[in-house]
Amino acid sequence: MFKPVLLCLLLLLPCAHGLALRIATGELPPYATQERPDQGVALQIVRRAFALAGHSVEYHFMPWTRALEETASGRWDASAYWGYNAERNARFLSSDTVLVEQWVFVHRRDMRFDWKVLPDLQPYRLATIANYTYTPALWQLLHQGLLQGDATPDDALALRKLLARRVDVVPIERNVACYLLARHFTMAQAEKLHVHPRLLTDQFTTHLLLPRVLPGSAALLADFNRGLQRLKASGEHARLLKGVDCPRGW
Repeated sequence: MFKPVLLCLLLLLPCAHGLALRIATGELPPYATQERPDQGVALQIVRRAFALAGHSVEYHFMPWTRALEETASGRWDASAYWGYNAERNARFLSSDTVLVEQWVFVHRRDMRFDWKVLPDLQPYRLATIANYTYTPALWQLLHQGLLQGDATPDDALALRKLLARRVDVVPIERNVACYLLARHFTMAQAEKLHVHPRLLTDQFTTHLLLPRVLPGSAALLADFNRGLQRLKASGEHARLLKGVDCPRGW
C-alpha cells in the first residue's frame, strides 16, 4: 500500500490538503496516551493543528524508540511528540513548538534534597529512562559516571522505585508525574512525594518530527505550523493545556 504522500506524487495530485496522516507515538500520559478519549493533550494539539490545515490524523502507539526509528525510515508520516534534540535534525524536520514541558526532580518528603547545579545531584541515585531527552548536560554527566543513573523502563515504575527507596530522585515532567500519581497511586502514596521548585530546564520545547526521507514532509511541516499558529491565536491551544491536578504542595 502506498503512503499518502507518495501516492499523491505518483498520481501528480496536490499534496497540500486532505491527507489522512499516520503518526507514530508512544505512552506519556497526559500528553500522549491510549487511556484518554482524546489520546492526550499533546496529541490533541497535533490533531487540531493538522485539522485546521485540512488533514486528518491516525495515531499508532508503540515503544518510543521504535516510533522514532520507523518514522526516520519513512514508515510513518510523522512522530509526535519529541523534545528538541539537535542530533535528530539530520533525519527529521522539526515543527514549531507544540508545548513547553516542565521537567522537575521528585523526591520523598522524608529525604532532605536540594540542588542548584547538576553536579549537586552526585550523592543521589536517579531513575532514568532511555531515549528521554532530559537535557544534554544531564545525559553527559550520567554517561561520564559523574551522576548515578538507574535505568528504568517508564515513569510509573520510576515513581514506584522512589517510594520503595530503590532510587532517591526521579527527573520527570511535572504534569506526567501528577497524572500518574492521581491515576495509579493512592493519595497516601502521592503525599509521600514532593517536587523541588527548581526546574531542570525552562526551555524544554516539544515538537512534531517529520522524516526527511519522505518527499512530502516539507509541505506537511508548513501546513502543520500554519495550523498550530491558528490554534494558538484562537486560544484553543491554551485551553487544551489545562486540567491536570497535582498533589497538595506541588
